[in-house]
Amino acid sequence: MPVILITGASSGIGAALAQHYAAPGTTLVLNARGPERLEAVAEACRRKGAAVEARALDVRDRDGVRAWIDDVSARLGLDLVVANAGVNGGHPDGGLETEETAFLVLDVNLMGALNVALPAVARMAERGRGQVALISSLAAYAPLPDAPAYSGTKAALLAHGLALREKLAPRGVRMNVVCPGYVKTAMGADYEGWRPLEMSAEAAAKRIAKGLSRDEAVIAFPGLLAAAARGAALIPESWRRLGMRGFSFRMSERQQR
Repeated sequence: MPVILITGASSGIGAALAQHYAAPGTTLVLNARGPERLEAVAEACRRKGAAVEARALDVRDRDGVRAWIDDVSARLGLDLVVANAGVNGGHPDGGLETEETAFLVLDVNLMGALNVALPAVARMAERGRGQVALISSLAAYAPLPDAPAYSGTKAALLAHGLALREKLAPRGVRMNVVCPGYVKTAMGADYEGWRPLEMSAEAAAKRIAKGLSRDEAVIAFPGLLAAAARGAALIPESWRRLGMRGFSFRMSERQQR
């Protein structure tokens, strides 16, 4: 009976992953900050036959998250942990990202992800098995000028995850980094700009689950955009800067409210 813990599970990729894995014989431990939307996802997963625990908790609460992870691990064990909770950055008018926004993104996307992943890694290493997935982005390879903090956190997760993967393998723990392109989510809809090869959250969840089952070190998709993002680091800087101009964006009026 697999036990799967997913943060940021109230919407987007997190919710899609929860419903993808929901089935009789599976226990889902779901987290998000907002209890109402989280419970709606949990109930949908229960209707598919999964046993579900829902916990409203801010991943920035390091002590609270560690206690939660330790409790779940002791009671149920943990087979898969997906550190998915995250926020976008940027500026409402496409201007320079503020310090307040930048540090919020750093606290949630990087520190919040590690607040979840590192205690899980420690418990799994003790047991000699388990799997942890860090949700990064193709922005880790091709930083977005309009989202520097977001791009920086995703690059840090990619580097941290790949480094940990090498250390954890002899201990029976698998570490994977997920680098999606554009995915149709409520968070993504708040940003206006070109979103090439955008896919549904459900399609993204299927690709992620497939990559995790294969233990792919980096699960990067869609393939064409992933190849372009990875190649961006190999071309002259002037070409890269020119190419990235097409990926500029600004917040929608709904996000500004």
